[in-house]
Amino acid sequence: MKKYIFLSAVIAATVISYTAIGQTTMNHSEGTSSASACQLKTAMRQLWEDHVTWTRNVILCLTDDLPGTDQAVKRLLKNQDDIGNAVSSFYGQEAGRSLTGLLYDHIKIAAEVVQEAKAGNTQKLDDANKRWFANADEISGFLSKANPNWALADMKKMMHDHLQLTTDEAVSRLKKDYDADVLAYDKVHKEILEMSDMLADGIIKQFPQKFNQ
Repeated sequence: MKKYIFLSAVIAATVISYTAIGQTTMNHSEGTSSASACQLKTAMRQLWEDHVTWTRNVILCLTDDLPGTDQAVKRLLKNQDDIGNAVSSFYGQEAGRSLTGLLYDHIKIAAEVVQEAKAGNTQKLDDANKRWFANADEISGFLSKANPNWALADMKKMMHDHLQLTTDEAVSRLKKDYDADVLAYDKVHKEILEMSDMLADGIIKQFPQKFNQ
């Protein structure tokens, strides 16, 4: 039970669908090639690649009973703090703390989802899933209010897609379908890069004065 509480792997992330993001990123990227803009995009990509990397590490530890689970979990939880700190640098400390709090709630519910799925308890799994998606919508609303360039509909689709892709990754691993597991991770990785670019482009568009050099 204890180690499933730390399946933060499955949650914190924030991803947008490939088709929707492709057009958004193309539109937002025009005229944002300054050195400072490139630095932001690089930093955002590293942040979110860390997220999916340590998410996968924790998934492997939990599903295959590998050593080093506590250490992987600790590093993944730090990533949630890193995400909040990245937000606070543009939107203030209170906003950063709020997002971190939402992400931690998201993680706790994810643990319930995994536990009930493993136990085959359909009723409790359905209840946890409803709360999981409700929390995802809350995160979407937070982001949309922070930046008008992040449309609420896009944020919700991003979060819902991320939940589904990460679920596919974890379920494939639990089923020992290793080919599907690899494909699922590739999809998660691809979308997280698209998502990080979209978030960076939205910030650059909202604060152009910070990225003119």
